Order: sequence, then C-alpha cells, then structure tokens
Amino acid sequence: MPLLQVESLTKRFYIDHLQREIEVFASLTFTLESGQFILIGGPNGVGKSSLLRCLYRTYIPTSGRALFTSTQGEIDLAHAADVDIALLRREELGFVTQFLRPRPRVSALELVAEPLVDGGMMWDEAIEQAKGMLSSFGLKHELWSAYPTTFSGGEQQKVNLARALIAPRRLLLLDEPTASLDANTRQSLQTRLAELKMQGVAMIGVFHHPEDIHHLIDDEIRLTVPQKDIEHVVD
Repeated sequence: MPLLQVESLTKRFYIDHLQREIEVFASLTFTLESGQFILIGGPNGVGKSSLLRCLYRTYIPTSGRALFTSTQGEIDLAHAADVDIALLRREELGFVTQFLRPRPRVSALELVAEPLVDGGMMWDEAIEQAKGMLSSFGLKHELWSAYPTTFSGGEQQKVNLARALIAPRRLLLLDEPTASLDANTRQSLQTRLAELKMQGVAMIGVFHHPEDIHHLIDDEIRLTVPQKDIEHVVD
C-alpha cells in the first residue's frame, strides 16, 4: 500500500468579484511511496503551491481523494476532520515554505527546539539538537539566542528550514524552500533531504533550483494551465 494515493484531486477557487469558479488543477492522480521524492513542475500559475496546500489541508480540495496511510490507519486528507489533520501535522505531515513567520521575543534556538519538545523530548536534549541543526544550516552562533524577527530574509530561512526539518515527518511537502538561500545553505538543505530520504521520508516538492536536488528525484508531475480561464488561474 502506498504512503499516499491521490485520486482525481481537483481544486477550484471561487472569485467573488468575478462571480465565477476558476479551475486550478483537475483530476490529478498519482501515488507516493515511502522514501520517494516527487517533483512538481510546470510554469507559473498552474497550481503547484495550491496542490501542496491541498495535501496539507491549508486549502480544502474541491473534489477527489488523497488517501494517506498514517500510523493510525488510512485517512483521506481531502475530507478528514480538522482535529485529525492537526494531529497528523504534529506527528506525520511536514510543510516547508520559503517564509518564516516567527513569534516575537522567541529566540532562533527556542523556535527550532519546539517541534522536538512538542513531540515529547526533554528541553535540554531538544536544545542540543537544535544547536546542531542551526549549525548545519550555517546560522552564526551569535544569532542563536537572538530573535528571528530581526533577521534578514536569508537568515530567517535558515531558521525556518532548521525548525521544519529537525523532527522528521513521514511526508514532507516542500514549497520553494530554496528561493532565498545562498549556495552553501542550498547544499546543506540537499544533504538534510538526502538523509531524510534514506530514512524513508516521502517528499513532494516545488523547487526554484531543481538542479540542486536532481539526484533525489524519483518522479515528476508536470502541471499545465487549463485551456479555459488561463488568465485567471491562481497559484
């Protein structure tokens, strides 16, 4: 049984001022196995990010199914209750974006350690692992106790990646995580993703620099712009 089986997944947005529905993608079907990496490709505006958000349930799909084989049994991500989605996000689903929205007056070290503590790890151990993760992504030691709200975009993204990837999930959704990274940090991300893949983590990603992770890709899904409403497709 695959880890994720997507069947006829469709997403349409209702645009209020146009009083019409706009189709983003339709009847999308694919499967994903543990340890497999699928790249989502296609031109701007075809719904690549929207697909990831549907699977993470930031967006609710219009129709179709996304059957996820969780540790508690099979669950349809497209129709599951919010409480079940929240539990999966804490334990099995991860979402990595190019943006960090840090809470005020919380240090980089604390932000990165939190997912481990939420998973039951003792604080001191979580802090030590957080130090290692921040170091691996090249965040300067003197910034670890500082507030990421004061960081540059590139430095915030290092914290964002460390936080998102410190506690492995069974399925990782990656939405342009390298967009604001320098070459060294992209290499660190590549190394971490390779480690997770070897551990059996499945990944679906949209990448600004797909050449960075070409050796990790097992399959690619190319989304295309629907022939109708091309000028109004939402990404």
